[in-house]
Amino acid sequence: MSLRRFVITLGALLASAAALNAALPKPQLPTETVSLTGQLLVAASTMGDPRFSRTVILIVRHNQNGAFGMAINRPVGERPLARLLEGLGDNNAKVTGSVRIFAGGPVQPDAGFVIHSTDYKLPETTEIDADVALTASPNILRDIGRNKGPLKAIVVFGYAGWAPSQLEAELAQKAWFTLPADPALLFDEKRERVWDEAMARRPREP
Repeated sequence: MSLRRFVITLGALLASAAALNAALPKPQLPTETVSLTGQLLVAASTMGDPRFSRTVILIVRHNQNGAFGMAINRPVGERPLARLLEGLGDNNAKVTGSVRIFAGGPVQPDAGFVIHSTDYKLPETTEIDADVALTASPNILRDIGRNKGPLKAIVVFGYAGWAPSQLEAELAQKAWFTLPADPALLFDEKRERVWDEAMARRPREP
């Protein structure tokens, strides 16, 4: 995606992501099933799908209707915030700095989201757990550029989705394993080290 295409479409993408996020079903699962919302989904070393090789995904929603998450360790480039906001029609935004862009998954790669720490909240913000939230609004980009945004943030485009029982089946096949979403691993670890560090934390089978 060219920079011009990116900045022209960013506002619409974040707005559509907000609508998608609002439309997500409430996290209700049968009593015998444990929701993985807020967990990290880590691709096993034997992962056969090249789209998810060495990938770590934050699970944003998991319920009886399926699962929805975003990769956190696939950077695709960096964009100046001022240029992004110019593309949103805000030519006078007094912002500084750049944001790193991540490929969140193969579904709707033009849908944008910001995963961030819970010190920041807008009306559109959804808390994933006590430490991690999701916002899909260009206002968060303005606030980041004015040093009023969240302390930690990841800008992603696209997501990974699973139909009902699909993720459970893939876990049973050992294509993935799960870990608690440690904020240090989610936000602070070098992206090229995230999968290796997650693998080092893999639960040992008895």
